[in-house]
Amino acid sequence: MDASELTTLLTPEALRLLRDLPPYENETDVLALVSRLRKDGHAPGLVATVLTQARLRKRAGAKFGPFANDMLFTQAGLEQATRLEVAAQHAGRFARAGCRHVADLGCGLGADSLALASLGLKVMAVERDEVTAALAAFNLSAFPDVTVTHGDATEADLTCVDGVFLDPARRTPGHNNTKRQMNADDWSPSLTFAVEAARSVSAGGIKLGPGTDRELIPDDAEAQWIAVGDDVVEMGLWFGSAKREDIARSALILSSSGHHELVAPADAPDAPVGELARFVYEPNGAVIRAHLIGDLARRLGGHMIDASIAYITSETASPTPFARGYEVLETTTVDAKTISRALASHDMGRVEIKKRGIDIDPAEFRKKLTLTGSSDGVVILTRAGTRRVALIARRIENLS
Repeated sequence: MDASELTTLLTPEALRLLRDLPPYENETDVLALVSRLRKDGHAPGLVATVLTQARLRKRAGAKFGPFANDMLFTQAGLEQATRLEVAAQHAGRFARAGCRHVADLGCGLGADSLALASLGLKVMAVERDEVTAALAAFNLSAFPDVTVTHGDATEADLTCVDGVFLDPARRTPGHNNTKRQMNADDWSPSLTFAVEAARSVSAGGIKLGPGTDRELIPDDAEAQWIAVGDDVVEMGLWFGSAKREDIARSALILSSSGHHELVAPADAPDAPVGELARFVYEPNGAVIRAHLIGDLARRLGGHMIDASIAYITSETASPTPFARGYEVLETTTVDAKTISRALASHDMGRVEIKKRGIDIDPAEFRKKLTLTGSSDGVVILTRAGTRRVALIARRIENLS
């Protein structure tokens, strides 16, 4: 979205048209809707801008729920925006730390500011991209204690705040650009500035990508990896009163069954390696990123099948929110014909193929299998010691 599209969008006519658009499901509906709107006398540019927003709002429902129906977006901004349920976790940290006024530096479209304001906190939101700042101001207009400023986060006056949250832009400048900047000194603001700002107030937090180099984690920060279901969405660094006592590493999983967290004072020591047992567990990516696999293995009474592969094995079935569990019914060689016969013997015709520690493309390997059964199964391609093995398995949740 450029400045002219923004000007078009922020008019009473466009906002009214966006509000009144009927739902549409497919391309045929869109063509019919465009034709009707043009016939009603709406300019082509206005129609295109409004329909783009309608599509973005529909996509945004996955992150913002019903709030999306009253928000405005850019495509890049929506991709980078914090999911509202994750933003609520951030806001909760500041509320529990006793903060009253929080600076949201690099506020984007305003997801974190929205969560902070919803808890009654005063918010100073700063965004360097002019279009994004204007949309954030619209999205946050219902909250009188939120101010949105178009400006540079490094120039923000932090003397009046007791909390700071930063989401450094890890992409090249511009709301339509998706090229990532890999050097932390090239982020905007840089990680060095972000850490200093987070340390300068009572409570500080920084949102980073889940794959951020662990060597960049400061010694005085709590690093928390958050997953929504199986999707690891971020690593957060927390300082001061936003950091919890005696916790340096944590993995938080938000799922339909609730919120589940694994915490530790440091990276967990690795679990020993042992023989493949009856059950195999695949830790959630947040647990893997947080280096808490060893703690999880000990909780499950298990061990690793290989020192370099994130699979835990145990003789006990222990369903856990921190890992997917599988019962191993048979172990075979990594050979399509052998695996096909094993699957047939277990009446498995609908299979999920997983792999770790072995150079195989699951999609290509599937084409080599003969699948004739009527039940669900899982094929795990991995290593056990020096052997390449295929595990014919079923999910623990499916056990009767």
